[in-house]
Amino acid sequence: MDYFIIDKNGKKTNIRDVQLRLLGLLKEIDRVCRKNNITYFLTDGTCLGAVRDGGFIPWDDDLDIGMDRENYKKFLSVIDRDLKDKYTYHCYEKTKKYPVTWPYMKIRIKDSYVKEKNILLSNPCKDSDGLFIDVFVYDRNARLRFFDFFPFRIFNLILMPILVFLNYIHINFIPLKALYRFNGKLYGYLCKHSPYIRDDLTWIFDPLVKRKIRYDDIFPVTYIKFEDKKYPVPGNYHNYLRNKFGDSYMTPIKESKREGKHILEIDLYNKR
Repeated sequence: MDYFIIDKNGKKTNIRDVQLRLLGLLKEIDRVCRKNNITYFLTDGTCLGAVRDGGFIPWDDDLDIGMDRENYKKFLSVIDRDLKDKYTYHCYEKTKKYPVTWPYMKIRIKDSYVKEKNILLSNPCKDSDGLFIDVFVYDRNARLRFFDFFPFRIFNLILMPILVFLNYIHINFIPLKALYRFNGKLYGYLCKHSPYIRDDLTWIFDPLVKRKIRYDDIFPVTYIKFEDKKYPVPGNYHNYLRNKFGDSYMTPIKESKREGKHILEIDLYNKR
């Protein structure tokens, strides 16, 4: 069955065509990581698709990968040199316009255009609005639930809507963004001996999830088939997916909910 993105003008884009463009970008990221011995893994719905569907979830319109902080630092140190010119990337380390409440990095396909459904995620980096893959940084988090919230997560939870609003009205308040990012890094550092790991504290739109992910459920990663080749996923992907989606993760959602959730407008081959 085909699934489509239909924009405000009635233009239809087959989600499978979106997936194939993202797959080309994933292959490039995989090439760069293999060349430089950087460990990454498919995460969230992309990992679920790999395990359950052998590739993309048929109606999924995005692709996510994760890295721990050390591997992200390595990736950041080589991406300018090794990423092919038809791609680009946005992150706070590259441009202070980048919203720190987003995933750590977006890697984009230059000769494409995409607008996300969530207006709070408007892109201030105007050199490219290309189709993208999100990169999430994973840090250790506290053993005890109380210390997972106080003081670090609560502090960033207060700052987050302020920063989102400032981005929405096009105010780039760098000191506040730097404080928000520093708080997340400090939290990860103080928890460095914890057996638990999770998306970096700067990505806190989902702070009330009770389940925790063990470090050894992700590392070492394993390789399984995703579309036409094998890619890395969390080593114990069963526990990882149970933590993310619940015990029934292998059961697809009902048909009425099978639609792309992220893209409002898209042009697969023309840069605007």
